[in-house]
Amino acid sequence: MTRLRAVWEQTSAEIDKLQANPMCVEQEQENIAELITPPPFRLNYLPIPTQDAILQADNKPRVAIIRAEGSNGDREMSSAFFLAGFEVWDITMSDLITGKITLDGFRGIVFVGGFTYADVLDAAKGWAGLIMFNEKLSEQFKRFYERPDTFSLGVCNGCQLMALLGWVPWQGLSGYQQPRFIRNLSGRFESRFSSVIVNDTPSVMLQGMKGSILGVWVAHGEGRCYWPDPGVLNDVRNQKLMPLQFLDPNGLVTEQYPFNPNGSGIGITSLCSKNGRHLAMMPHPERLFLKWQWPYWPSDWSNVMSSPWLTMFQNARKWCERNA
Repeated sequence: MTRLRAVWEQTSAEIDKLQANPMCVEQEQENIAELITPPPFRLNYLPIPTQDAILQADNKPRVAIIRAEGSNGDREMSSAFFLAGFEVWDITMSDLITGKITLDGFRGIVFVGGFTYADVLDAAKGWAGLIMFNEKLSEQFKRFYERPDTFSLGVCNGCQLMALLGWVPWQGLSGYQQPRFIRNLSGRFESRFSSVIVNDTPSVMLQGMKGSILGVWVAHGEGRCYWPDPGVLNDVRNQKLMPLQFLDPNGLVTEQYPFNPNGSGIGITSLCSKNGRHLAMMPHPERLFLKWQWPYWPSDWSNVMSSPWLTMFQNARKWCERNA
């Protein structure tokens, strides 16, 4: 079957080489022929649904789901935080610019995925400029970032934004040092169901999930983590600030395509701050907060009553309750 499939797909692969990085296309041909095994998923905790009493409570922590022109995924993100026990607010950048609302009353903010302002200046640069070059807005975000009772999450376009703002891995890096997310090595948009490992990091949203291997959707054209200063990468590794890495079907950290869909070195696809309150990630956990959203569910997870990714949103609520 492997040989027959290779013959059948050869024409498509040759066409593929004309519209993507030929090296990546060849890697995919080789890897899918040799590594045809189920995903290496592993759970080191037992996900549970949010209790009804929490969902029906009157006094919930408030989280702002922030979007701009070109954002998407805000509905899924809102639903995930709602199902974890938050009071969810839909906030646009226009709301903040015009002063209709401020961030002062929120415990968490989330920068969602998408293609803000069509990514015409590169991924999330328009969104970042909107914040950085508006003095009042910049000061408001800075004030939120520094408050000890807040957390933030950036996914996909939001992850690219948090890197450009310098929110991860830590503030104070120059433009020549700041890691950021650039065009995929394949040269094209990648939408895949990938495997990642949850590492031991200070991230408040990923506590208790260490060592688990989970499937997650990726959907981005510029997700390759670029390190202008190798010394910063070494510091990030030493301080355990890379929460997620891509894995191959053998459960090993990989740079091989398509298991690593963007070509990030040592499979890095997430960064967090030193205090763990700010998390940026390219994959989309909000697209897997319900069990039926998983395209593959291991047979030995029959006793798992909730999606493993819902736990990270519940972790955020628990952290807010502990740090009220």
